[in-house]
Formats: sequence, C-alpha cells, structure tokens
Amino acid sequence: MTPLAPSYYIKGVLTGDRRILSKTITLVESRLPAHRELAQKLLEGLLPSTGRAVRLGISGVPGVGKSTFIESFGMLLVARGHKVAVLAVDPSSQRSGGSILADKTRMERLATSPAAFIRPSPSGGTLGGVARMTRETLLLCEAAGFDVVIVETVGVGQSEAAVAGMVDFFLLLMITGAGDALQGIKKGILELAHAVAITKADGENLPLAERTRTELENALHLMHPASPSWTVPVVTCSAMSLSGLGRIWELVQEHRRRLGATGELQARRKEQDLEWMWSLIRDGLQERFHQHPGVQEQLPALVDGVRHGRVTPTGAARKLLFLLDNEGIHKKEV
Repeated sequence: MTPLAPSYYIKGVLTGDRRILSKTITLVESRLPAHRELAQKLLEGLLPSTGRAVRLGISGVPGVGKSTFIESFGMLLVARGHKVAVLAVDPSSQRSGGSILADKTRMERLATSPAAFIRPSPSGGTLGGVARMTRETLLLCEAAGFDVVIVETVGVGQSEAAVAGMVDFFLLLMITGAGDALQGIKKGILELAHAVAITKADGENLPLAERTRTELENALHLMHPASPSWTVPVVTCSAMSLSGLGRIWELVQEHRRRLGATGELQARRKEQDLEWMWSLIRDGLQERFHQHPGVQEQLPALVDGVRHGRVTPTGAARKLLFLLDNEGIHKKEV
C-alpha cells in the first residue's frame, strides 16, 4: 500500500467514504514506521471531529449469542436513524489467524447495511497492540460520522478491561442459570458492567430468564457501585424476538445523560486518554527494549540462566535494563 497525501485521507474520512476509511484504518494498523508517522498526522487532523459518538462495549460468556445480539441491536439502531460501527477486540486472533470473514458472516444483515460498518481487530500482536489499534479505529469511525460505536470483546480475560477502558458504557451479556454463569465469570468483569442483560429470554426460557435476572440483581446489590450516579440494572432480552433491545438502548442513553450532567462522563474520557498515553509508553519501551542489539545478544543466555537457577531474576533484569543506559531509556535500579 502506497500512502497518499494526508489531505486525501482526512477529506475522505470526513465525507464518510467507506473505501478511504478502510484504507485509513489499514494505515493505523500498519507497523511500518512511515505508515505510523502518517497515521499520527491523520489522527491529529481528525481529532476535532471525534468524541461525539456513543461508545458502547459489549462482552459476554460463551454461548450467550453475542453476534446475534449485536446484529439485532445494531439493526434496531439503524432503523432509528443511527450510523453504527462495530469493532472487535480479539487477542486470540494471533493464534487463529483472525476472523475478518467470520465477523461479517456472523452479522450478514448488519454488514450489508449502508448505515453500518464492521471492522474486526487485526490478527497477531499483543492485547495492548490490538487495543491501541481499536482505540484509533474508534476515533476514525467517529470522524467518519458514525454516532454509535460498538466495541465487541471476542477474546476473554484481559480484553474486557481493555474494552472498558475505551468506552462510555459496558454491557455484559449473560445466559440463564445465574449460579452457573457466576461460576464462569470473574467478579472483576461484573464490576466493569454498567448494565447486565440476560439473553435468549423468549419462549419456554422466559421464566428462567426472569429468575436469573432476580438472582443477578441480588448479587449486584452486594457489590460497590462504580459511580454514585448509576446503579447497575439487570434486564432480559431476546435478539430473536427483539424484546428488551429498546430498553437497553434507553439505559445507554439514560446513563449518558446522568453522567454527562455530573461531569463524570467527560472526566472518564479524560482518564481513559491518560491511561491510553501511559499504555502506549509502556508498549513503546517494551518494543525498544526487545529491539536493542545488546538485549537481543544477551537475552537468551540470561533467560536460560534464570530458568536453571544460575542467575537471579533481579540480576538478569538489572543487567538487561542497564544495557539501555546509553540511550537514556533506563536510569533507575530495579
């Protein structure tokens, strides 16, 4: 891919040109230094046109029907006049080789809607790298005029925290049988949620879904709320019958109004930006560390020494870190 002038990309994104938006996202995802430099210029040029979208994170336990939910929910928003972008954070894609076709196959109707845009995370790289690219893609989608950006966690574990750190509202999807569900999900993930939705609440499963909702409500009452302005609600929904989806959107809007009125929403986004900055610094230092010729030369022997007890972890770390002193990267002792 041969980059063009910055104005080409900026104008194309601002006018909502899908082809140019995709090209710009590809630049952001690139690891080539020249592409990264251009991508930074583009992001700075587009920054004044970002920040106005609803940023919604969605996660869920296995078997919850997340893709079906996102498609039905996205189609509901499109029918109400919104432009919806769906992004995926998938740290496991470095093993599976990515799921670009799968993401669009899973959401066929939404993928073909002119008011929607689906973009999976790139394959390979660390969770931090994928999260960085997703954050920047989120900004590009906002600049392109998408007023709702849904960030989906495809992986498990740390990906939930990464997504919660870039959205305004984090929705956790769960299935019936609260006891089993609570066993299979970490308390920390529940603490991230701004709302919990019990999916597949239709037909014969409806009574069980209502019981699960009550059980989860009782469990959440024992947890300390993340915000004094918001109590985490538990609702039921069905992506097949579309019941409860409108209620979830009302909750997202109500949360936005309340936290916007108190200034918490703005403060949260500022804190997210600062954490993003520190995350990039940590990733950059780690990358420079591994690229250092002295580190590359001595690392295998020191790793082997630590593994076999010949070198202490502290001693190995000190030696490797002090290799960077001449570049001014590390001046402190471990």
